[in-house]
Amino acid sequence: MNAVTLILIYLIVINLISFTLMGVDKSRAKKRAWRIPESTLFVLALIGGSIGSIAGMHLFHHKTRHWYFLYGMPAILILQILIVIILATAPIEFTIM
Repeated sequence: MNAVTLILIYLIVINLISFTLMGVDKSRAKKRAWRIPESTLFVLALIGGSIGSIAGMHLFHHKTRHWYFLYGMPAILILQILIVIILATAPIEFTIM
């Protein structure tokens, strides 16, 4: 398995986890049960789950009234896209052994 495949698998898994946890947290909020910390949701977005987090926010209508989620999650995604573009266009060749 090459590096690109491993990265894609990682991104799919972390986004599925982020999406699922948004739904779980929404369900727990309705039941007034123990909640998933907001810091956990942000960390998952930062480590690659921003698309899943954004999709979960909108599908489950969760955290959409909090400005730091409404603007923070897209900002994280934009930052991640910029990093990928910078790395992809860098004159240095990246290889993984």
